[in-house]
Amino acid sequence: MVGVKRKGLIFDLDGTLLDSMADWDNIGGEYLIGKGIKNIPQNLKEILKPKSLSEAAEYFIQDIKLNLPPEQIMDEINLLIEEKYKFRFNPKDGALDFLENNKHLKMCIATATDKHLVEHALKRLEIDEYFDFVITSREVGNGKQQSPDIFIKAAEKLGLAIDEVVVFEDALHAIITAKSAGFYTVGVYETAFEDDHQEIQQIADVFIDNFSEFEI
Repeated sequence: MVGVKRKGLIFDLDGTLLDSMADWDNIGGEYLIGKGIKNIPQNLKEILKPKSLSEAAEYFIQDIKLNLPPEQIMDEINLLIEEKYKFRFNPKDGALDFLENNKHLKMCIATATDKHLVEHALKRLEIDEYFDFVITSREVGNGKQQSPDIFIKAAEKLGLAIDEVVVFEDALHAIITAKSAGFYTVGVYETAFEDDHQEIQQIADVFIDNFSEFEI
């Protein structure tokens, strides 16, 4: 059991707290097929993985030549996956017990997923009470690949210094940006990022297969 003392916890959602990455991996291709796009890049999943929803929309416009406003693209993608947040996505192993055991700490979610989708899942799973707030890439104005802004703003909203906070993430690009800002990072195992696990283990302060392996 690995432990560290901190006052606040910042969680990514998809792939970290929720077992939802497999569906996000496929949603871009599903969306483009539905729009009648034929020449879909074979590596579309890898292209989209580090992007926020707004960045994905811009990619579709700039590179795929999808002639739609970015807000429409984002709204349509959200509609494709919304039902899964409402009814299907479940917590990662050990996540519920970890939240309950640490409810005395300040906690929030920092995610690229739009807030209304997050709230659907949190309310259905009855875990919304654990979190002070949800902050999204759309609110901040950039994605986790570009900047650690979302983590910095989350810590500020928690009223804590960077060295008082732990960031939980499954994605290499997000761990890199959080570390660049000085956060203590916990890499959470996610099969969608299997190819990155060795590098995640090298960069993150701790790497866990499930939440039962870590304590505050």
